[in-house]
Amino acid sequence: MWETGKTSQIATEMRRYSLAVLGINETHWTQAGQKRLATREILLYSGHEEDNAPHPEGVALMLFKVARDALVGFKTKKEGILMNIIQCYAPNNDSNDDIKDQFYERLQSIIEKCPRKNLTILMGDLNAKVGIDNTGYEDMGRH
Repeated sequence: MWETGKTSQIATEMRRYSLAVLGINETHWTQAGQKRLATREILLYSGHEEDNAPHPEGVALMLFKVARDALVGFKTKKEGILMNIIQCYAPNNDSNDDIKDQFYERLQSIIEKCPRKNLTILMGDLNAKVGIDNTGYEDMGRH
C-alpha cells in the first residue's frame, strides 16, 4: 500500500467481493491511525513506531460502510455477540528468537484480554512454516 493508488485499488476489490472487514498485511506504513477514504471506507492502520524505520511491516483493517461503527459495536444476526478482531504481522523465521518470543508473548497477552464470551478473530501474516515436505500440499509451494 506504499505506492500511490493502492489503497483505492484495495477498496475497489473489497467492494467487488462485498467484504465488510478486510485485514491487510505489509502496508509499509509507519505510525498508527485511521483514515476515511473518499469512497467512505475507514482504514485503521498500525506500522513501525519510528518514521525513519524501514517500511517492511504494517497491518491495517479496512472497514466497509456497513462496518464503519465496528470500533463501537457491530450488528450481527444474533443480538449480544461482541467481536474482537486482531490483525497481526509476525516476525519471520529468520528473525532473532527474542523478537519472535516478544511477539508471541504480546499476542498471547492481547488474546487473554479478550473476554471469552466474545467472538475473537485472529488474522494476519503469522509467517508460519510447515516444513520442507509439501507432499499433499503442492499448491502451497515449498518453504
